[in-house]
Amino acid sequence: MSETSFTPLSRKDMARRVAQDIPEGWYVNLGIGIPTMVADYVPLEREVVFHSENGVLGMGPAPGPDDADPWLINAGKQLVTLRRGGAYVHHADSFAMIRGGHLDLCVLGAFEVAENGDIANWATSANDTAPAVGGAMDLAAGAKRLWVVMEHVTKDGRPRLVESCSYPLTAMRSVRRIYTNMAVIDVTPRGFEVVEMAPGLGFDELQAKTGARLRMAEPA
Repeated sequence: MSETSFTPLSRKDMARRVAQDIPEGWYVNLGIGIPTMVADYVPLEREVVFHSENGVLGMGPAPGPDDADPWLINAGKQLVTLRRGGAYVHHADSFAMIRGGHLDLCVLGAFEVAENGDIANWATSANDTAPAVGGAMDLAAGAKRLWVVMEHVTKDGRPRLVESCSYPLTAMRSVRRIYTNMAVIDVTPRGFEVVEMAPGLGFDELQAKTGARLRMAEPA
């Protein structure tokens, strides 16, 4: 099989693509890593209320160099801004929102996603970026929808979309959609369904970089 010529999406492009699909009026939690960048690409005229589990409601884009408030951070300890009408809440109230099913969407990064929607986004080694599960387990179980944004393969070329996860699970059968630097893929009762691919990428090449069977989604 000959490889096609395509350019994988950058991290910023991946965040921008996720932002395109978030509707007006949703309450959305953004996990650490690429998901935190999503807030930078939602137009200010579109009302999306971003939530951070450390107790921030109504986050805006990342601050400019002259606008940073050292007291205003997200759960990943990154500096953020607060949109008009935003608020700080107690940590317990923040988790009451999560566990009470009040979030329309959570966007997480992951090490692996299985074809049945299982997600693994933490590790048992202190050397890994996410050595503990943190609030991700609550978010995966409590949010109405879970989307994942991540690189399609590891640095050494191993698939991150797999038949079953090899990392410890964060949650079972919870992921609805996956955004990678190669494709947008829905998790369905039939497995992975490809919604769109990066320009220039062929289906066979995408399948070769995926550890589970892919199907093309039916046209809307």
